Amino acid sequence: MALSKDIINNTLATKQGEVAYGIVEKLTDAGFDTWWVGGGVRDMALGGFPLDIDIATEALPDQVRSLFPNTVGSTGEQFGSVIVRIKGLNMEVTTFREDDEVSDGRHPESVVFGKREQDAKRRDITINALYWNPISGELFDPFNGEADLKERLIRFIGDPATRIKHDALRLLRVIRFRALLNGQYHPETYRALTEQAQFIESLSGSRSLRELEKMLTGPHPDRAFEDLWETRILSYLIPELYACKGIAQPKDYHHEGDVWDHTMMALKAFLPEHGPDVRFALLFHDCGKATTFATKERIRFDEHAPVSADLADKALHRLQATGHRIRKIHWLIAHHMMMGFFAEMNAERKSHWYFHPWFHELLELFWLDIAGTDPQDYSLYGEILQDYHKFLDGHPRPPKQLLSGEEIMEILDLAPGEKVGQIIASLHEAQIRGEVTKKSEAKEFIRKMV
Repeated sequence: MALSKDIINNTLATKQGEVAYGIVEKLTDAGFDTWWVGGGVRDMALGGFPLDIDIATEALPDQVRSLFPNTVGSTGEQFGSVIVRIKGLNMEVTTFREDDEVSDGRHPESVVFGKREQDAKRRDITINALYWNPISGELFDPFNGEADLKERLIRFIGDPATRIKHDALRLLRVIRFRALLNGQYHPETYRALTEQAQFIESLSGSRSLRELEKMLTGPHPDRAFEDLWETRILSYLIPELYACKGIAQPKDYHHEGDVWDHTMMALKAFLPEHGPDVRFALLFHDCGKATTFATKERIRFDEHAPVSADLADKALHRLQATGHRIRKIHWLIAHHMMMGFFAEMNAERKSHWYFHPWFHELLELFWLDIAGTDPQDYSLYGEILQDYHKFLDGHPRPPKQLLSGEEIMEILDLAPGEKVGQIIASLHEAQIRGEVTKKSEAKEFIRKMV
């Protein structure tokens, strides 16, 4: 599985490849050991183009800046990363470093710069410890990552438990890479995931959220979340979702299985145009069924949509999502069961829904909900879509929202919360009715509301 000449030549012919080659060349000429490393090299070894090219060097950050004056700030600057800007491209150049032995599982306590061999030892899994030199064509593979790639084998470098305790994010990264490659775990790696699952609680919500989003936007999100459940990581990270397995659904409407089976089937139906907010809404849309389960004339989940929305709020707050994102996902989940009522609405009520800035994503969530159901019945979806386009053809869309949620909070000195969402909705309706047409009128309108 060595890097093919075609992949190398085609990569170097791109603007990114040309710039990355030039950076390595300049640092090497200055006497610094410098290589391409990580995901970009892994992608090339798999026969594809690298999405990003990361560069690792023994040059210290100040030495990199002296050779490349045009640098910009980096979130990883405290860990030795410098962003070099050349020909409009930002390339990350990171100094080789050693693992810090003292860590709280959230971030290293300090940074110790080192050599390439030490830098490789600190990486999480073998397939991410591949170094390639674009000048010499040499591949540095100290942990047989190339052989593991051939087997699609996900394997920790060193002692798995120690790697996880050093940075709990690796619990999520390892699962994401297994799903990304449609691969398999080394037995010791899988055992460590299950034994160290609770350590995920030491990780900040924002870092977890970023990794979960990568899983949801990857090629096999259902596999990632099945692994999160099986290893029990999900029970500590998002117990609201963990509770969904084993929650039966009415047999006449859901041949696919329980609530968890339905959600996983829907995850498989993602299309490229489905954005991350819709994907998170789909993930949480039925989590309330675990607490609203009841048996009457059949299995029922009364009011599960608003309950699911509230549970999603709690989970997303723990994951440190932005207020705007939480409000949007809450709205999508809370309204995903009302789709059958649009035909009965008059034009004014339809305008409230059809002109809503998130309505198109509500339609996407509805489509995904159907895609996760057996038997699939898209007839209502088709009727709504037809009526939606017919309504838009006959009714001009109102102008864009005059005030953002952030502007409203600043004007009224409000904290993020439900009140802001209510004001946004009222202002939107006033625009639809034509009562508010200018930003100055919008400001006056919200002040009168309060």
